[in-house]
Amino acid sequence: MTARTARTATAAATAAAVLAGAAACSAPGGGEGSGGGTESVTVGVAQEPETLSPLLGYGKEGNSKIFDGLLTHDARMNLRPALATRLPQVSKDGRTYTYDLRKGVTFSDGKPFTAEDVVYTYETILDEKTDNPSKGELDAVESVTAEGKHRVVFRLSYPYAAFAERTVLPIASQAVASRTDVNTGSYNTQPVGTGPYVLTRWRKGEKLSFKANPHYWGGKPKVERFTVAVIEDDDVRATRLRSGDLDGAILPPDLAETFEKDEDKRTFSAKTADYRAVTLPSGNPVTGDRAVRRALDLAVDRKAMVDSVLNGAGKPAYGPLPTDSPWFAEGTRRARDLTRARKLLDDAGWKPGKDGIRTKHGRRASFTLWYFSGDKLRQEHALAYAGDAKKAGIDVTVRAGSREVVRPRLDHDAMLMGNGFPADPDFDLYPTLHSSQIGDGWNNLAHYHDKTVDEQLDTARRSRDPEVRKTAYDTVQRALEKNPGYTFLTHIDHVYVIDDKWRGLTTQVEPHDHGIGAGPWWDLQDWQPQE
Repeated sequence: MTARTARTATAAATAAAVLAGAAACSAPGGGEGSGGGTESVTVGVAQEPETLSPLLGYGKEGNSKIFDGLLTHDARMNLRPALATRLPQVSKDGRTYTYDLRKGVTFSDGKPFTAEDVVYTYETILDEKTDNPSKGELDAVESVTAEGKHRVVFRLSYPYAAFAERTVLPIASQAVASRTDVNTGSYNTQPVGTGPYVLTRWRKGEKLSFKANPHYWGGKPKVERFTVAVIEDDDVRATRLRSGDLDGAILPPDLAETFEKDEDKRTFSAKTADYRAVTLPSGNPVTGDRAVRRALDLAVDRKAMVDSVLNGAGKPAYGPLPTDSPWFAEGTRRARDLTRARKLLDDAGWKPGKDGIRTKHGRRASFTLWYFSGDKLRQEHALAYAGDAKKAGIDVTVRAGSREVVRPRLDHDAMLMGNGFPADPDFDLYPTLHSSQIGDGWNNLAHYHDKTVDEQLDTARRSRDPEVRKTAYDTVQRALEKNPGYTFLTHIDHVYVIDDKWRGLTTQVEPHDHGIGAGPWWDLQDWQPQE
């Protein structure tokens, strides 16, 4: 008997389509069951959050376990109410969003949740003194005001089409968070939220422990204790899962395959917006050369990477948007063409040397490509990329390092990066390609600057017309093909192996971040044990 496999293959709906739908008033948990089970689950993830405060960016894609947003996503990535009683009322000009809030909701410390907590959360994030690297995602917000205890009104400076998707952002407790320094205070490690779980302990670099919130407004979870083990090394994660130390884990496809004959395990393959790409810094004289960028884009064998690196669990990537996204620009797929890649380099003056590596004006066509230590998938992508580049006469030196080691080098060196958000194309294209994002945290690491791309991204962000947005994003993707500031490689299916003792487990279309909030445990609070 082999491990049972489930595969999720749904596409994220656009914000316009979602808001046109009927607004439900039920809790995301689907009822007010009392729960009260004593089951526990321990899962292994590769990445640890830097903070647990939504004021600094934690949980902004939803499913944070400790918190709730005004809205949330269901299994098909449709927006539905959470702390709001229904989807927002939107004014005709698209610049006013009104949310009615649930009554009777309390934070885990027993204090009531009100509209003032929502106002505090958004205003604090937007405060220039708050070190939230994602505050630019809310730059459309002109004001947020409370109308009584149970209504919040957002007024926008322009009709931001994706705004409702931003309101899955978790809501912090004003009473607790405001008593500490927003950037360094205790709320970052001892958060208080309205969510289904309460943090009991955080041992940095090792694990986070949670217990069920008995007063959760959606009903107490059946899973009483939830532990997230932080294990950066893929092989170690697989070993601990095999030994029974973990109940579930995210694994690279080849390691997940080793559990195929384990009758007590179930494998889940989740479709994602998660891509791998190589940054090509414009300030580097080699990677900043458009001919080199285009040649690398043509030299890379994406299909081989999907087959060999991902064991088929993914698809080729030609930009941030997956090829099965309704926003993907048809006609922008690029077949591998090594002959054309070499000609582009020849015509640009990059001539092969005696060792096969090209030079121009005495400069070798070489650069360093970093990946994060312990990340097997990034390592294998990087090595495959270097091998393809060498066939075109470009020498890529692959090196591993921690985030602290890698980040300061990215103005000059390349990085095997990952990113991806399924909710709206603005979430991927704008921070990755818009010139205003250069130097903003981990955004636009290639220092990419294209006037046409900037103009079209602004148009798409500010329009509520799906056709206008589609045309703008098509133009962006075609411009990226002509001037690729990144070499996009693959979109990756996330593969999970988990004990087969629960029923009703599903996966969503997932973002790049696959830690606490994603995976089959995205709705852990609703899990039911097998009878």
